[in-house]
Amino acid sequence: MGRHELLPRGSRKLRGRRPLALAVVAVLASSLLAGCGGDSGKPTLTWYINPDPNPPEGFEGAFGQAGIAERCSTDEYDIVTELLPTTATEQRIQLLRRLAAEDSSIDLMSLDPVFTAEFAAAGFLAEFPEDVTSTLTEGVLQGAIDGASWEDKLVVAPLWANTQVLWYRKSLADKAGLDMSQPVTWDQVIDAASKNGGTVGVQANKYEGYVVWINALVQGAGGDIVSDTGQGSDAAVDIGSEAGVKAAEIVQKLADSSAAEADLSVSNEGTVLGPFAEGPGGFQVNWTFVYNNYAADKALLKDIGWTRYPETVEGQESRPPIGGINVGVGAFSTHEDMALEAVQCITSQEEQVTYAVETANMPAREGAYD
Repeated sequence: MGRHELLPRGSRKLRGRRPLALAVVAVLASSLLAGCGGDSGKPTLTWYINPDPNPPEGFEGAFGQAGIAERCSTDEYDIVTELLPTTATEQRIQLLRRLAAEDSSIDLMSLDPVFTAEFAAAGFLAEFPEDVTSTLTEGVLQGAIDGASWEDKLVVAPLWANTQVLWYRKSLADKAGLDMSQPVTWDQVIDAASKNGGTVGVQANKYEGYVVWINALVQGAGGDIVSDTGQGSDAAVDIGSEAGVKAAEIVQKLADSSAAEADLSVSNEGTVLGPFAEGPGGFQVNWTFVYNNYAADKALLKDIGWTRYPETVEGQESRPPIGGINVGVGAFSTHEDMALEAVQCITSQEEQVTYAVETANMPAREGAYD
């Protein structure tokens, strides 16, 4: 809080009213302190969160991450949530701007795994002590730990973790003669949809999702978009490699085919849901929330299957994107010890199970699936 000059220094006129002046100062000071800690006088931890799905009709109480914040508040502190923008790109920009200004209001933040290294390298994340790291990684899936680490150290805590899979309409796959119990390639998927009136849903808008798709295609062909990432601006850009060319060929093939959705150039995780459910449907690469999205339509749900992400090169194992949300502690928080305690509750197995049931976002802890 800033300092306030309440009395003119050396004012002779006010000397006789010193008791009253001191009383005013005391009242104002108590008001300002209450503003810092809430009506209860307890410290308030602010958790910047990404948007959750809408709660189901009839749901009562706090939902998703807001519900976690409510349940993890204690006698020592309260946790309140601040909603970040919808897209991961906009979330990144808002958090970076605040943290670059050393904003102490960011006690906790929900962070897309793709931005973990950037925030850690910039010094925007508080370090986890060894005992906290042990708690945060106990029973956590290795893929989630890898996505939450930088330079072999855990820098954010996995809350939920998932991967993209290939979702398909069983009826269309059967009509196309595809054996979905075996690996399929992007060429096979695009051809099957094109020849049978179906569509292939991808994330091709110019945002984080497009980079995720292209990266999966390139890595699926044995390459990388960028190598020597530790060199920063001097890192080698390898998109022109043979693997990059193969990835570009797949993007071009889909764009030129009848399987491309009408809004391909602005498509995202949400826009692909409708065409997949309409008519013969088709295929989409998307996250695990998809299943819950169609849960109300029992007939449609019976016709939906899922399998491993398509291969870029036939016979070469695909490299599906890994996603989820991790929770970091702000490096400039004035309540770091409390935030470190809070993040252990927020990402506990119990909270991950509750969150998964509510939102269909998959837990990062293996025991949550028992």
